[in-house]
Amino acid sequence: MKPSLKHIAEHLGLSKTTVSWVLSGQAEQKNISQATTEKVLEYAASLHYQPNMIARSLNTGETKTIGLILPSISDTFYSEVAREIESRARNQGYSLMISSSESDIDREDEIIRLFKAKRVDGIILAPTKRSKVEVLRLIDEGYPLTTIDRYFPELNASYIIINNRDSCCMLTKHLINKGCKKIALLTTNSYLTTMSQRREGVEDALRESGLQLDPRLYGEVDFAGYEKNIHRVLNSIFTEVPDVDGFFFTTHILALEAFQYFYEKGIKPEFEMACIHEEPIFKVLAPQINVARMPVGEIGRTAVNSLIEQMENAKGKAKSRKKQQQEPKRITLSCSLEFRS
Repeated sequence: MKPSLKHIAEHLGLSKTTVSWVLSGQAEQKNISQATTEKVLEYAASLHYQPNMIARSLNTGETKTIGLILPSISDTFYSEVAREIESRARNQGYSLMISSSESDIDREDEIIRLFKAKRVDGIILAPTKRSKVEVLRLIDEGYPLTTIDRYFPELNASYIIINNRDSCCMLTKHLINKGCKKIALLTTNSYLTTMSQRREGVEDALRESGLQLDPRLYGEVDFAGYEKNIHRVLNSIFTEVPDVDGFFFTTHILALEAFQYFYEKGIKPEFEMACIHEEPIFKVLAPQINVARMPVGEIGRTAVNSLIEQMENAKGKAKSRKKQQQEPKRITLSCSLEFRS
């Protein structure tokens, strides 16, 4: 028979309320003695007692869970970030619920609503930015929210991003210093602020060197079916500018697909290349590629810390009944640049 609060309380000669407070971590707050707390915890452990999390959440107002929404779990960058977030959350006493939006705004909105129905204490989101309806609702409700990698600069929400513009500018300057004058830029999801920043960084470096981005060397790859779309874009670049001497990829996924294209077309990539983030396989496929390595661990830890701070603040406001708005945390982290060519 599954042990219950009532069984533990009767065995120890305590009230169910006292036992509930101890097992929900409120012993100190409720001024329960250390001796009583240890007695309850030891006996509950001997019974392998598992608390009813739903009942506990109704009692405490929190579920000790965090919701994480990513564009794609299969993307190695996001899977690495998810691992860091889960590790940090676990160390802070939280469990993690993860879901993938597949860059579909309707699915993203559905997941946000589902997480709220599941009563997660806060949400970490890498948004699609196609729509802000549910995100705006979260902000209006004061729901703890932190966005990562992507963000809404016009909204009053916390975010963690990288120094996209500066990193791209420095990488492009390196390509130019290596003699590149015809640098192709491959990007995707240009509606995202982060992608706009990456393009601006490339253009900054070109402009400072007296160059400009040739429209024939700019390729925007549609994310949906990007494996085929990148072939079309690269075919156009090599047809229009056969003596292209450099490539800049705004994501590691685009670089991987380009490497496959080069292999299939028998193109030996002797030109200079640069990319934001990388895969371990890069050192085999293109050991000369220059990269801006994203601080995955720092992104994950900072996101959880930001969210927990909001959740603690929300609990404090609920107790004091104050409506003071918490100032959002806007954090920009630096990439580590590696010049290999």
